[in-house]
Amino acid sequence: MTLLIGALTIGLILSLLAFGVFISFRVFSFPDITADGSVTLGASIAAVLLVRGTPPLLATLAGFGGGMLAGATTGILHTKFKINGLLAGILVMTALYSVNLHVMGKSNVPLLSASTLATDAERLGLLLSGGATALNVVGWDVSPRDAAVLLLVLATIAVAGAALYAFFRTDLGTAMRATGNNDQMVRALGVNVGNMIVLGLAVSNGLIALSGALLAQYQGFADVQMGIGMVVWGLASVIIGEALVGTRQLGLVVAGAVMGSVLFRLLVAIALRAGLDPNDLKLITAAFVFAALVLPDVLGKLRRRA
Repeated sequence: MTLLIGALTIGLILSLLAFGVFISFRVFSFPDITADGSVTLGASIAAVLLVRGTPPLLATLAGFGGGMLAGATTGILHTKFKINGLLAGILVMTALYSVNLHVMGKSNVPLLSASTLATDAERLGLLLSGGATALNVVGWDVSPRDAAVLLLVLATIAVAGAALYAFFRTDLGTAMRATGNNDQMVRALGVNVGNMIVLGLAVSNGLIALSGALLAQYQGFADVQMGIGMVVWGLASVIIGEALVGTRQLGLVVAGAVMGSVLFRLLVAIALRAGLDPNDLKLITAAFVFAALVLPDVLGKLRRRA
């Protein structure tokens, strides 16, 4: 049961990453590789501030702000300096590796003695449970810490998902979606396409960095290597979510991103539990992404033939 709770919690945390990738890849069709660096940036900023005694919520929001700055930098390189979008993301991602090392001062920052959102949730869970060491949930023993952290993350994702949906229903959000669909039409209506892209990438990487900040607090450390391959994870979550909901309707796509992230993490957890060599984790992740990309088209062709 601990493995399942842990997989659900990490899957929910990484659904923020899926939200960010959805904005860049689906809304703007922008191949933003900045995500690999933004995850670590959010984690490193939050970890350093937490070690220095900063309140967990403030440290987490600071990580979100750092991600927004990274995303805006990629957008400016692309719109103002006319650098190819993919190359702009690679440049910022590469630079962020050194930036993250400077922020942390070393390659790894442990949070074992720091007060984090996870430890605050643990204390609250123990208080509400009356000091019980285990809770009975549908016949399974669950620790109050795991249950409290899961509920905290679930509430955070629900608020973030609702906020993202509400934002894209506003005039500004609609203009951003229209920019991704037809930038020439939007430009003819007097909207500054460059500003829309910069703002969209800033929000995208802010959510991705927020995911990194929460992940560091849950795992108890921030590491300079923790962002490697995260953009692939986010893309897989979005694709799996779209396959699950079967539509591009905004509200369902946002919910699908959460379901895709959780399902993807569960698949990885099952593979590890079945004896997968951890060294092959990235290979298996790539295989899952390949399947997620190919299977919808294959199944569609089979249905048409039938």
